[in-house]
Amino acid sequence: MLRCVLRLALDQTLLTQSCRHLKSGGSSVGLGKKGKPGKTAGVMQKREMPVESDPKKLATYCCGTNVFKEGEDVMLKPRAEYPDWLWKIPTGPPPKLEDLDPNTLEYWELLKARDRRRKNKIIKVTRLKNP
Repeated sequence: MLRCVLRLALDQTLLTQSCRHLKSGGSSVGLGKKGKPGKTAGVMQKREMPVESDPKKLATYCCGTNVFKEGEDVMLKPRAEYPDWLWKIPTGPPPKLEDLDPNTLEYWELLKARDRRRKNKIIKVTRLKNP
């Protein structure tokens, strides 16, 4: 209990110090004076991607496949030109353990993954109780 209170107090202190730093005109990490990028650390700029809204183009092209500066996106082919297995790929939620046959590999892999998650939760709880 005491550790939680001390951790909260420390977090609050760090938060107020960083707020004071920003209010006083301090620069962000990785930026030099006047907000220009320094030589030691580069700053990643967020790039806004254009969203296609033309319904005719969305129905005939696979938007976003062109990675070059020039050119156009890949045009979609008729459904008959694609292999049959493509349309059989399951896109819904994964099957439940109760619905699977115990004699299949998929059943045992799902059971193993569930057991791993359960053990990790138990380990996490015991670490929090006994720091």
